[in-house]
Amino acid sequence: MLYTLAGGGTLCGLAALVLLIVSTATDFWMQYRYSGSSANQGLWRFCINHKCHAHTITVAFWDATRAFMLLAVLSCFAGVVLGLSAFTNGTKNRRVRTGGIALVLSGFLALLALAIYTGVTVTFFGKRFLDWRFSWSYFIAWVAIILAFTAGAFQLCAYQRTTAEPAPSNNPDT
Repeated sequence: MLYTLAGGGTLCGLAALVLLIVSTATDFWMQYRYSGSSANQGLWRFCINHKCHAHTITVAFWDATRAFMLLAVLSCFAGVVLGLSAFTNGTKNRRVRTGGIALVLSGFLALLALAIYTGVTVTFFGKRFLDWRFSWSYFIAWVAIILAFTAGAFQLCAYQRTTAEPAPSNNPDT
C-alpha cells in the first residue's frame, strides 16, 4: 500500500512535469483575431499569420507568469526525483515527504502563474480583442496543477502512513 501511494504520487508528478513543460514551452495560451487574421500567443512569443515574434515589451505580468511557471517546473522535477530516489531506500524515508512538499509547492506556483495570467488576460486582452479564447496550452497547465497537487498528496499520505505504523520488532517468536 505504501509503495502504491508513493509510486502513484511519483507517476502523477511525472505526468504533471511533462504537462508543465509542454504548456510553458508552447505558443498557444490565447487565440484571438488581429487585423482579420488569426493570432495566438504564449509566454515567450506571439504568432500572427504563422509568423512568430518574441514579445518585445517587458510587462510585469509576463515576467511573473514565466518565472512562476519555470519555478513550478523545477519544483515538480525535484519532487519527481525525490520520489524516485525514495524507492532505493524504502518509503520510510524523508525524501517521500520532501518530494510531496515539492510537488504541492509546484502546484501552488503554477496556480499563482495562471491566476496572474488569467486576471490580466480577462481584464486587458478581453477588452482589447473581442474574438478571443484561451487555448490548449492554458488548459494543459490547469491539468498539470491538478496532477501536481494529487502527486503531492499521494506522497505525503505515503510518508504519513509509514510514520504511523509501528516498526517491526526484532524478537522472533519462539
